[in-house]
Amino acid sequence: MSETSRHSRSTDNAPSLESAATDRAGHTTRPRPAEQHGSPAARHSRRDLLRVGAAGGAALAAAGILLPGTAHASARPTVLGTPPLPAPRSERAAGSALRPFGRHLAFGADPSQQVVVSWQVPGAVTAPFVRIGLQPGDFGSPVAAEVRTLVSKLSWQHPVEDQSLVKPTTVTQYYLHAQLDRLIPDTTYYYVVGHQGYDPAGQRAQPGDVASFRTAPAPGRGTGFTFTAFGDQGIGSNAAATGRLVAGLGPAFHLHMGDLSYANSGGSGQTGDTYDARLWDAFFVQNDPVAAHTPWMMAVGNHEMEPWYASDGYGGVRARFTMPDNAWGQSTGIYSWRYQNVGLISLDGNDICYNTPTNLNHTKGKQKTWLESRLAALRADRTIDFVVVYLHQCTYSTCHDNGAELGAQQDWAPLFDKYQVDLVLSGHNHIYERTDPIRAGKATRKVGSGGTVDPVKDGTTYVVAGGGGDALYTFPAADTYLGHETPNDSPVPMVISDPSGHDHTVKVTWSRVRYTGYCLVAVDAAPATPGKPARLTVRSLTENGTAVDLFTVQRS
Repeated sequence: MSETSRHSRSTDNAPSLESAATDRAGHTTRPRPAEQHGSPAARHSRRDLLRVGAAGGAALAAAGILLPGTAHASARPTVLGTPPLPAPRSERAAGSALRPFGRHLAFGADPSQQVVVSWQVPGAVTAPFVRIGLQPGDFGSPVAAEVRTLVSKLSWQHPVEDQSLVKPTTVTQYYLHAQLDRLIPDTTYYYVVGHQGYDPAGQRAQPGDVASFRTAPAPGRGTGFTFTAFGDQGIGSNAAATGRLVAGLGPAFHLHMGDLSYANSGGSGQTGDTYDARLWDAFFVQNDPVAAHTPWMMAVGNHEMEPWYASDGYGGVRARFTMPDNAWGQSTGIYSWRYQNVGLISLDGNDICYNTPTNLNHTKGKQKTWLESRLAALRADRTIDFVVVYLHQCTYSTCHDNGAELGAQQDWAPLFDKYQVDLVLSGHNHIYERTDPIRAGKATRKVGSGGTVDPVKDGTTYVVAGGGGDALYTFPAADTYLGHETPNDSPVPMVISDPSGHDHTVKVTWSRVRYTGYCLVAVDAAPATPGKPARLTVRSLTENGTAVDLFTVQRS
């Protein structure tokens, strides 16, 4: 939905793409690697380290840096949208002129061994690849990348910039993805990306060509770690500032909770939305300095519903990102994974969103069934101390611009209660808000900044961190945050939409911390040590690193 105001939703309440519901019509609605695994040279022979394999003729194992076996990657091109006519060979730019940009990393379901390197090129290239190595200038054999070509007709779009004199009829974007597997846990890898005619490893690399990432320690072998999170970033000075803060904190990974680029500025998921596909290029360029080194794990927001590419609106997401997406075949933005002692679940909040109903119930109950099975499995795993759920839409929030989601309160919150989810992170409302611990829709006790929550006794804490960079929203009550507390005992109005798209206001008492400004969440996860239980320390930090909230999650 257009997120300048909740009450200017001219397109947010159009019927679902799958079926037009008549009742909604017209409504708005770390130990060192040697300590864990031994040195690679001692553990594997030179012959093993130089072994080259292939998967379907597409992937080559990187020399000297992968565990023996195959690096899995597919070089089969994928075309989404309407394919353009191929340019005459003489008109195609030389590979040396087409420089990669917009690198972004992601973990697989096992971040100790699986990393995806993704990037863009400005035109069609031959044989794109990534090379990785344990030293900045010592790279192995090329690992082939999959090409996902996304074609967007200009007739769909309202470009934010003028077209060139020779006007094209389409915008064609080339996304490359190399999926690396069987990496060594708790190890820093350096990498370069290239293609035929451009190979930074075989010619003089330019500043910035070499990037790096670090795999997670094997479960149970690492020490504490930090991750960051925000939603609703967009493009601009404030969006870049929050990105720089992520880089400065150096987290193990970053959660992006939807509404990434705002290329679809309408956000209703309908073909009438204002859209400019090229804004994605600017988004990836803006974030390359941090996303090329820190894996960004994304959830889909309503602005990621781009109906021109696929019936579910997620064809663009599938072209641009490679998340684990292990809920079922063809699930998008619905996946679970673990990092050390924390289990993480990404959900598609569009599935339960009454105020932007285009994809409402598009999984037909599969997501809810999968969610319960994953929560049960994570809670049964004694090596996992905490369960964190992240999504775009807010289960609980008192910001009226996008309100709170009744669908999430009805379908998912009971499961969060049942399996004692420790922390639920979301965006959607462009502010920061933290609840008191909630169970059965009600606060169990007041927990101000500096306090500690026991999810076993108290319930789940919900955090909205939608101040990633796009235009800010407001609260119906005064801000109250660390060092600037205001009287906060009176009920605060929460707005929700019902299934027909009508708004309702309910008074609530759980809104404990409210901050109107740009910020992110930083979570420090610590495993149990003798005499000290495992804990999550959750901080909310402004663009310049000032804390506006701090609390601890510690299970009894």
